[in-house]
Amino acid sequence: MVFLTLSCWIRNRGPDRYWKVQELLKHARHFRGRKNRCYSLAVRAVRRAFVYATKARKLKKRNMRTLWITRIAAASREHGMKYPALIHNLTKTSVQLNRRVISELAITEPRTFLSLTKLARARQQEGFRAALGDGKEPLGVFSRVMLQ
Repeated sequence: MVFLTLSCWIRNRGPDRYWKVQELLKHARHFRGRKNRCYSLAVRAVRRAFVYATKARKLKKRNMRTLWITRIAAASREHGMKYPALIHNLTKTSVQLNRRVISELAITEPRTFLSLTKLARARQQEGFRAALGDGKEPLGVFSRVMLQ
C-alpha cells in the first residue's frame, strides 16, 4: 500500500491503536472503578497485575511443595516415622519418587505408602552397615554397592 501524503499514513495507523487499546482494556475489564475503562489508568493497573501474576506463579510452586510435605509428614506419622527420616531413607534406598507422587500415594493408595514406610524403616534399622554394602541388605532394597 502506497501513501501519497502524510495525513493518509497517519490516518491508516488509527485502527492499529484502537486494537492495541482494546487488547489492554480486555485485561482490565474485571477491575473496579475507572481502571477498567480509562486507558491511562488501565495501563498501570494491568502492568501491576501482570507483575503480581508472575510472582504468584513462583509462590504457587512453593505453596504446593509445602502442602505435599505436610501431607507426607501427617501420613508418615501415622506409621510411626518422622518426615525427614522417611525422605532420607527413601533416597538412600534409591526410591526416585518426588514429593508430589509420594503425597498422592499417601492419599489415594495407603497400602503402597505403608510399603514405602516399611522400606524406609528397614533401611533405617540397617543403618550404616547396609550403606557400606557388606551383603546384609534388607529384603527388596538395592543399594549402589550391590549393583557394582
